[in-house]
Amino acid sequence: MEEQEKVVDLLTDIKGLLAHNKKTFNVEDLAQYTGLSKSKIYKLTQLKLIPMGNNPHIRQKFFDKDTIDNWLLGEPDVSDETLEHRFNKSLVINKRKL
Repeated sequence: MEEQEKVVDLLTDIKGLLAHNKKTFNVEDLAQYTGLSKSKIYKLTQLKLIPMGNNPHIRQKFFDKDTIDNWLLGEPDVSDETLEHRFNKSLVINKRKL
């Protein structure tokens, strides 16, 4: 039984490594790849602070791995405080438009 658990763990690790070889990520993949939470990724997409695909016919968010790598190396400020401040500022602006 212990041997089977080791095999399952190994296969899980391999699956995770293979996921990082993908060229395009969805939110789940991006969260695993970057270590950012899904909620933080959604906030970044809402504020347009993260580079993502812009196909209007697809509701799901997709991200190009190479573009994300460049964005991450650009040292973006994705701290919770900064995102919360920018998100709240965006809400106030949108309320004024209504």
